[in-house]
Amino acid sequence: MKFGGTSVGRPERMHQVKDLITRGDEPTIVVLSALSGTTNALVGIGEALAAGDKTLAKDRIDTLHAHYLAFYPELLKTPGARAQAEEIIREHFEFLNILLKISFNEAINRDILAQGEMLSTKLFYTLLGELEIPAVFLPALDFMSIDENSEPELPKISEKLKAILAEHPQERLFITQGYICKNHRNEVDNLKRGGSDYTASLVAAAIHASVCEIWTDIDGMHNNDPRIVDRTRPIAELSFDEAAELAYFGAKILHPASIWPAQLHNIPVKLLNTMQPDAGGTLIKASVETTGVKAIAAKDGITAIKVKSSRMLLAYGFLRRIFEIFEKYKTPIDMITTSEVAVSVTIDDLSHLEQILEELQALGSVEVDRNQTIICIVGNMVSETKGAIKSVMDSLVDIPVRMVSYGGSRHNVSILVDAQYKVQALKNLNEGVFSW
Repeated sequence: MKFGGTSVGRPERMHQVKDLITRGDEPTIVVLSALSGTTNALVGIGEALAAGDKTLAKDRIDTLHAHYLAFYPELLKTPGARAQAEEIIREHFEFLNILLKISFNEAINRDILAQGEMLSTKLFYTLLGELEIPAVFLPALDFMSIDENSEPELPKISEKLKAILAEHPQERLFITQGYICKNHRNEVDNLKRGGSDYTASLVAAAIHASVCEIWTDIDGMHNNDPRIVDRTRPIAELSFDEAAELAYFGAKILHPASIWPAQLHNIPVKLLNTMQPDAGGTLIKASVETTGVKAIAAKDGITAIKVKSSRMLLAYGFLRRIFEIFEKYKTPIDMITTSEVAVSVTIDDLSHLEQILEELQALGSVEVDRNQTIICIVGNMVSETKGAIKSVMDSLVDIPVRMVSYGGSRHNVSILVDAQYKVQALKNLNEGVFSW
């Protein structure tokens, strides 16, 4: 069971989580995110230290410290538990304050980012102790690891975790951190933003869990972005492939990487709402019966790159040379379309854009369109459903479409539009594609 930042962000919410994790009969591993707002605050502290602005860093540390000093008295009632919490908070903020006196580096920054999950799990574990609910504190740094390519080492995670659990055969409840891990240098590292979902899925795969539950503040995966479009609805069931497409292309409820570990071992994933625990939510499993369009998601911050060469038609290996440039700079491609004289690709990682463009110019003329959005239309066998692509394109008849990716997946049609048309595109598709 994984609980996100909003699910543990207020004392009363932590009490709700306590109720949820104790109502079942199965042994349970609970994965907690940092309190909502904490990771952003820690990022800000790291940025201030990186810029050498220790006054700003100190202000940000003190502001976050004040938040926790106000949080724990509402969470805990007994003097003993409050004293424990005060010591936990003192220890972590003493660490942050020590960093003001030493030289900053990237390894220290990763240590800073780990503090949020450490704090939330220790405070929650203190709450369980106060309420005399038996539980084991399970430090993620004892078993969660990534290799030199920042990929999780699932066999090693499984071996370590099973050994730890075997030491507690009678225990039913284990509390651990999302997001954080050790890297191949045995330093504190992380699974990037949204990584608590990834932790939960990896843990579920490692122990062959009966189910992986992702608890957030929304009742399942919706068929469109409820922040933009009226009359959205939760989707009852999705296949792993459909959910992976939606997560990758912008559905914020689920971390994009969190599907494959569960899919690898065929472990169902449930997306549930901490605030409405009895709502149906969304069940993600190996296969579903329904076909056609199920959901729409949007991924912002996209840059489109077109490489045009009059020699392309006769140039054997042209595509390979293009892809090698992106591979060299470890930059993933989201969409690709080709013609006889041009190739268009999209990326969202711009950290090596200038070097990539410079090398691409040796292959032909290069055009760049920034501030684009990918609209992803997902459904089981959507590319084989009669009329599906027509309803999509009819819905976008008044919107300029930059690229279309169709047929690369049985579950996905992707459309690239300028970001200024995103909201209108989502609304048009909601009206044109779904039957109400």
